[in-house]
Amino acid sequence: MKQLNFSIVNESDTVDFGKRLASVLKKGDVVGLSGDLGAGKTFLSHAICRALGVPESQPVNSPTFTIINEYHCSRFPVYHMDLYRLGEPDELYDLGIWEYYDGDGICIVEWFDKFDDLWPEEALMIRIHLEDGEKRTFEIRGVGRGKEILDSL
Repeated sequence: MKQLNFSIVNESDTVDFGKRLASVLKKGDVVGLSGDLGAGKTFLSHAICRALGVPESQPVNSPTFTIINEYHCSRFPVYHMDLYRLGEPDELYDLGIWEYYDGDGICIVEWFDKFDDLWPEEALMIRIHLEDGEKRTFEIRGVGRGKEILDSL
């Protein structure tokens, strides 16, 4: 497993990071996001989606109540998930979450750490740590494909 930390000073840095990450993502990739409420998981998801080409006319917001939002861009679909409201692993099975992982797009999963042991081994995991003001640290880890993505950042 490889791990790196990125210092994020402001929202502009988050957008830049989202662009860098989006440029190396390919079909089948899974990006897991975790961090406290208000850490910036949805903001980073938004930055990644816009960099992938999700049009401004399509809102990118947290799917807290719908659980999964699907966005369309020119490269592939983006499946944006928020697992905050889920309580049991069985609910993941009910949603058919593995069909999304094996699908023709990428998955961005907020609150992935609620079910840490059920994620694809090669997912890229980003834990967002809040610091002072707008400052954050992105602690990023991955193996296999996740490591390849990390090496490309």
